[in-house]
Amino acid sequence: MKKPFYIIVFFVFILMISGCTLWQKNYGKLKDVTKRQNEVTIQSLIDQWDDYNTYYAGRDERFPLGVIFDPKNNDTTLQGDRWKNIEDKEMLIKILDRIERHTEHSPWLKRILGPDDRLYGYLYHSFGPAVFKRIDDKSMYAFDLEDPNDRDDPGLDEDALK
Repeated sequence: MKKPFYIIVFFVFILMISGCTLWQKNYGKLKDVTKRQNEVTIQSLIDQWDDYNTYYAGRDERFPLGVIFDPKNNDTTLQGDRWKNIEDKEMLIKILDRIERHTEHSPWLKRILGPDDRLYGYLYHSFGPAVFKRIDDKSMYAFDLEDPNDRDDPGLDEDALK
């Protein structure tokens, strides 16, 4: 009588493992940018901003949640419906400054990697998860970032931005 139970548990276990494997094949991942000598920094991204398509997430540029740096010179692209284009270097600096000064958590610089560990770009943000899903072999979709104000978390102080 116990054999059918163990067989069912075994098949459920196999389905869970295969589901995790399928998930990993379709979603990107974030890896810390280390502080090695030749590693990219937020300052180097600002200095070379012309080499990237840059986008920010958030209600508007006064309340940014994060910035994506999508390299122009590679064969990969990042896409997202809710990410807005950063038009010039001054706008980029202002948005990064707002992220650094008006969030509760220190921002992180992360490498955005595809399921195959290919570099898609960089993400600079300070709150919540970031999800990237593969569209095809050269494109990933960047989901919107979570706004701490939507979780009844004080996060950004709107009065401090005035």
